[in-house]
Amino acid sequence: MAPPPHIMLVEARYYAHISDELAKGALAALEAARATYQRVTVPGAFEIPAAIRFAATAGAKGTGPRFDGYVALGCVIRGETSHYEHVCQECARGLQDLAVGHELAIGFGVLTCENEAQALARAEPAKRNKGGEAVRACLAMIELKRSLGLLPP
Repeated sequence: MAPPPHIMLVEARYYAHISDELAKGALAALEAARATYQRVTVPGAFEIPAAIRFAATAGAKGTGPRFDGYVALGCVIRGETSHYEHVCQECARGLQDLAVGHELAIGFGVLTCENEAQALARAEPAKRNKGGEAVRACLAMIELKRSLGLLPP
């Protein structure tokens, strides 16, 4: 039987109250799966891919913990300029590049919304629970990696 997965939960704190709701759902899903985890914070969504890459590199070098998967949590709300598009696109691209290029299991829980009400409706565990959904996606990808022999059974 496989050991419980060890997950790195990366929380962008720019919209802290929304990230807190995402984290509640994520933590409940991690606990339900009996996964171990470590929480880290970054300033905003743009910094999430770098944090995951730092952790993956440290784990591979043996200078930091090894994680079976990663969960990205954060929120970007459209403003008056094109900054929204740049942050959303680069965060998503960076995470996808890590998943594909480095064979990382990543759950994507970064909300991209028009306003705060939309974000809260997606973040709150009693509503759409996107934090829990991101954890379940990460766990599914870890299981796929195990079934393909990329992680110990």
